[in-house]
Amino acid sequence: MVNTSPIITLHDISVRRESRQILSITARIPTTGITAVIGPNGSGKTTLLKLLHGLIEADEGSYSPGFQELGSALVLHHTPLIKASVRSNLAMVKDGPSGSSISESDIDAALASVGLSHLKNQSAIKLSAGERQRLSLARAKLQRPHVILLDEPTANLDPSTTEQVEGIIKNLALDGCGVIFTSHHLGQVQSLSDQVVFLADGQCLEVSNTENFFKHPQSEQAKKFIQRELGWK
Repeated sequence: MVNTSPIITLHDISVRRESRQILSITARIPTTGITAVIGPNGSGKTTLLKLLHGLIEADEGSYSPGFQELGSALVLHHTPLIKASVRSNLAMVKDGPSGSSISESDIDAALASVGLSHLKNQSAIKLSAGERQRLSLARAKLQRPHVILLDEPTANLDPSTTEQVEGIIKNLALDGCGVIFTSHHLGQVQSLSDQVVFLADGQCLEVSNTENFFKHPQSEQAKKFIQRELGWK
């Protein structure tokens, strides 16, 4: 998985729901390394992921590369699984990019990469929440995307399972797949991400490398958000 699209350029993007604008953004978002999309509830984080993946369309504006050229896989907070074995859920992915075939060994390698080889014949619906998330990540990886989009990938997971999922995310990036994920946990963002996209009230206010964002936030909204979430004085 080699990322050939280092920057997503969004220009005057507007997404509306009925008469209400839920996302308005002009930004350049890296697709290399690990990018965290953060902000208060209702700021447009999940909407941005769905836009990049092509699940929804912008009402105005343009972005490049388009979602087809971007080559993304999306893992939402509740990704559905079929009532079949763990391995069968992966076998649903029939083709990789440009029609390349996915072999039995590819499926086995994807299972091994998330530590689920020993559960390959178990029913997927009997998996724990953490195992389901790891299976969803394996299925996304099997699609060989340039970018994997993750919506709250460790929500409601215990600390040990969270650590496992974070390790998988790091390995995806090391393999050359860009990762863009949303999170409410700023400690996780600080330790896991290379860059941050900060949204507030449906607006993109900052795109910065992670260290600079936390040390020198540029907007008042970002400063208040960091202080409130991390308990800074």
